[in-house]
Amino acid sequence: MITVQLKPKKEESLLRFHPWVFSGAIQRIEGKPAEGELVKVVDANRNFLAVGHYQIGSIAVRVVSFVDEKIDEKFWDTKIQRAYSMRKSLGLIAENNNTYRLVHGEGDTLPGLIIDVYDDTAVMQAHSIGMHEMKDVLAKSIVRNIPEVKNVYYKSETTLPFKAAINPEDGYLIGKESIDLNAIENGLKFQVDWLKGQKTGFFVDQRENRSLLERYSKGKSVLNMFCYTGGFSVYALRGGATLVHSVDSSAKAIDLTNKNVEVNFQVDSRHAAFAEDAFKYLNNLHELEQKYDVIVLDPPAFAKHRDALRNALKGYKRLNAKAFEQIKPGGILFTFSCSQVVNKDQFRLAVFSAAAESKRNVRILHQLSQPADHPINIYHPEGEYLKGLVLWVE
Repeated sequence: MITVQLKPKKEESLLRFHPWVFSGAIQRIEGKPAEGELVKVVDANRNFLAVGHYQIGSIAVRVVSFVDEKIDEKFWDTKIQRAYSMRKSLGLIAENNNTYRLVHGEGDTLPGLIIDVYDDTAVMQAHSIGMHEMKDVLAKSIVRNIPEVKNVYYKSETTLPFKAAINPEDGYLIGKESIDLNAIENGLKFQVDWLKGQKTGFFVDQRENRSLLERYSKGKSVLNMFCYTGGFSVYALRGGATLVHSVDSSAKAIDLTNKNVEVNFQVDSRHAAFAEDAFKYLNNLHELEQKYDVIVLDPPAFAKHRDALRNALKGYKRLNAKAFEQIKPGGILFTFSCSQVVNKDQFRLAVFSAAAESKRNVRILHQLSQPADHPINIYHPEGEYLKGLVLWVE
């Protein structure tokens, strides 16, 4: 195994179990590792620190173990078993819920790997070359260790570093597409399109927040912006909302939302969906003076890298300002950011600035984050990406 030696005093983060080695911390590399190859990391005095996948870029090594051990099939089996056992013990896998995240990257000490389970199908996504190279071994481990899973679909064409000399292809590694897919979340059924949909096909991370919306929906008119698969809309309908409007700029997302409403409620006159730009829709509402009791803002990441941070914060402020205009007195606003580069304080400041501009009295009811199957490694605080506020607007 090729050895990566760090500069003096650059081992502190690894001694605190942070799972990344940055290229600037490296003194020398003994040999020429291929991208994705396992390497041993040592300090300036050649004391063992960790084993991880090597990759060209600012993050040069992603650590898979802080123990000097053999990285073989048994190693990967143990990782998958531990991830599954945690979800099982927390009650996240049940008769009324077969949709969950099995592996959440650094949160499950498997940096660069995402695995979501939908009924009998696991959808695997690699964000590092190392995990891409291990895809077949990991697929076999999933089927071997997760009793419910029969199929493994690999979806990494858009998530791997574009500079890498690979040509990833999406497709089934094991099994085939389920004819009778029955993805269930808290008793609700969803059609999940992992072949063409965003991410792995469904935003599992909003499960608990959708349940919270359900509690506040009875007798209310609800606007679900950036609806994608219509998850929030379906929960609002089950919660007894009198009217639910779903909005997304993608016509495909609107079709999927309508299908998910239909599979749970057949024809429901309380629901209507619109394929339209969010800001345009909200501006039209302002002209019509139409307002809602509850508004959900769950936009895609406004910033995927730090260079876009300033514009992202302006975007969050502008979007929330529009929502404050269109919400009724005594209304409830669910507002989120899934941009990892936007921290909680920055997001809150953007929302607070929008509230101040509206000159309305606003109170925080809940401060939201990602659910238990998206755990945050205590040594890797960067893993906390989902931020949300539930606000009472007078």
